[in-house]
This record gives sequence, C-alpha cells and structure tokens, in this order.
Amino acid sequence: MSVSLTKGQSVPLVTGDGSSMTRVRIALGWDAVRQGLFGGFRGAQVDMDASAILYDPDGSHVDQAWFRQLRSKDGAVVHSGDNRTGAGDGDNESIIVDLDRVPAGVAQIVFTINSFTGQSFAQIQNAFCRLVDEDTHTEIARFDLSTTGPHTAEIMAKVGRSESGWTMTALGEIANGRTFQDLLPAIAPTL
Repeated sequence: MSVSLTKGQSVPLVTGDGSSMTRVRIALGWDAVRQGLFGGFRGAQVDMDASAILYDPDGSHVDQAWFRQLRSKDGAVVHSGDNRTGAGDGDNESIIVDLDRVPAGVAQIVFTINSFTGQSFAQIQNAFCRLVDEDTHTEIARFDLSTTGPHTAEIMAKVGRSESGWTMTALGEIANGRTFQDLLPAIAPTL
C-alpha cells in the first residue's frame, strides 16, 4: 500500500516482509497547465528534468545521473532519458537506483526536478514524485509537487543510507535553476 508523503516525512526502503529493497525507481510526472478555451494547450510545452545527485558522508558531490549523463560512473543509478514535454499519462522521467550496487562511499542520493527551458512551476500541474519497488513494481510512496509559483526547480526527495538500511525522505524545497548544477548550493542544507 502506497504512503502519501508530506514534506519532511520518511519511509524505510523495506519490503512487506521486512527485508531490504534492492532496486527502487524514483518516478516523476507532470503536465503543462492547460490554457485557453475548453482547456486547449496554448504556448510552449514544459521541459522538466529529473536528476539524481550522489553525495559522500561528508556532503561532497561525487557523481550524478541526469539527461546529459544517463548513468552514474558505477552504473548503480540509471536515468530513463529526457522527456521534453510532459506528454503522456503517468511517469515522464524515472531514475532507477540499484541499492545493492551503490558504492559504500555514497551516503545520500538527492533527487531534483528543474525546468530546463526556464518556465516556472506556475506553468505545470499534476506534478508528482513516486517511489516504486522496482523488483515488485509496487508503489511504496508518493509525494505531491503541486506547489505553484515563480520557482523553476524543486529538491524533491533524498534516499539516505544508515546502519539500519536505506530511507527515502520527502524534501519539497523550492529553488531556481535550469540544471542540477544550479541547485547544488540549495541542496547543501538538506544533507
């Protein structure tokens, strides 16, 4: 059963029988705001991008997976590719994390969404982030990203490692930037 997370809430990455999940997918979906007569589209489509930024225990950025680098250097984090419009129902971009393959030197993986074309969150609707157990294809948690406004990015969630295993935490921190590099200063306080 899926949990609807709010900002700051966490969920352990364990299966129904209490064993650790081995592979998870962070999926992102959004729609462009419908404008005009009878909800027809008017204006440009919105190119939102999901990114995964890997951090060591000291909070230093060590790697990433995003639309310009679809795999982390070790191959443990894989991006599905760039969806430039938000077209289609459901997940628009996904990042799969093989938790068993994440190097011991990686303590946290932060997931962001940003508008590469610079449109604000006032121009998207139905935005969400969801966590899926990739082995069973079961949705574990969902986080609504419906905060509208002039911001162009959001630090969605993080997956952190501890002695007891991995946990996902919903962050929901608004920010501005076209790529994950622009967001690095805003991510630092969330680590």
